[in-house]
Amino acid sequence: MQIVVAGQGYVGLPLAVRAAEVGHRVVGYDVDPHRVQQLAAGESYVEDVASYRLRTVLRSRAYSAIADAAALAGYDLAVITVPTPLTDGVPDLTYIEACARTLGEHLRPGATVVLESTTYPGTTEELLLPILEETSGLKAGVDFHAGYSPERIAPGSPRWGFEKTPKLVSGIDAASLEVIKGFYDGIFHTTVPVSTPAVAELAKLVENTYRLVNISMINELATLTDRLGVNIWEAIDAAGTKPFGFTRFTPGPGVGGHCLPVDPLFLAWKIRDETGVPFRFVELADDVNRHMPGYVTQRVVDGLGRRGIAIGGARVLLLGMTYKINATDLRNSPSDRVAELLTGLGADVRGAEPNIPDDADLTVQRVDATPEEVAAADAVVLLMDHARFDLPMIQQHAAWALDCRNRMSGANVEVL
Repeated sequence: MQIVVAGQGYVGLPLAVRAAEVGHRVVGYDVDPHRVQQLAAGESYVEDVASYRLRTVLRSRAYSAIADAAALAGYDLAVITVPTPLTDGVPDLTYIEACARTLGEHLRPGATVVLESTTYPGTTEELLLPILEETSGLKAGVDFHAGYSPERIAPGSPRWGFEKTPKLVSGIDAASLEVIKGFYDGIFHTTVPVSTPAVAELAKLVENTYRLVNISMINELATLTDRLGVNIWEAIDAAGTKPFGFTRFTPGPGVGGHCLPVDPLFLAWKIRDETGVPFRFVELADDVNRHMPGYVTQRVVDGLGRRGIAIGGARVLLLGMTYKINATDLRNSPSDRVAELLTGLGADVRGAEPNIPDDADLTVQRVDATPEEVAAADAVVLLMDHARFDLPMIQQHAAWALDCRNRMSGANVEVL
């Protein structure tokens, strides 16, 4: 089939390359000309797509990166993987709307459009379909197929590769579901059909809301058990020995990335907008999460104070600036917020992040986690325990460390 994947970011590029590898002719469409130029040169910026895989499908002409919408003509199936940010607490679906208009201009009878971008229940049928119908002059369910299939990307996960993660699929009718399931059956090991796009849209939000609520609960508990003098990490390990009814979540500086800080708020906004009733769990979890970088910052201030060192002018080394352990993505990283707060208090803040390219900028001075750099810091804060950090060395050379991941021990180490 002739496939269009609109949006060549962390979601779209893995799908486009995988679809090309299994035999489809794929156009990777993106409105960012610099990104398209980089892809056309065979340079991947997504950790789940090695550059050699990208170059292989480019050489075979199974994949092409395009910024010109005219190249979309004649597609059999198009997948929308564009961003859906929150703007002032309200879902911003302008990228979906613009992409739908572009695809609608090239939509032909018998073709299929699938939305993968995370959004609130009802988007596919209430927003996407009317735009496609208006721009194409065709009728959904009569002239073309459509549905929703949420992405389930786990960047850097050694266990769950792209095609190993079960894929939810839905269609606006039985014929649409059959086509969409057939496409994804050739890409993923397992597909899971659901009855409507709204169910699939809600399922995605349930997944991430579950994680946000539980992580935030553990984070808040960590701020309270510290005052009680009880080791929460040991308590979590003990609770984890129960073989049923418990899922392990651990504390940290907060959640980041493009999913957990955003997706549950789509659901909270939709519920409040439709019913006038707040989704209290999500609103509370979001509040806890947003305050965790402040809590980490205060722990650094207190730890330095106990050693007679004022935060103003103190040298602080932050380890791990991405939003997730072993990831390469800086978006919405709580580490960045910790850096901002410490800098605002007058600290000399430096950041070590071995997982991003050397030419990538951080919001603070970038350094390597060398023995000299560790020893020179008044405080070392382990925010993300990347595998590339030499933790025994850091523990040995740090004058004082706040370990947000419970990976070090010793008289010079405090855990979150």
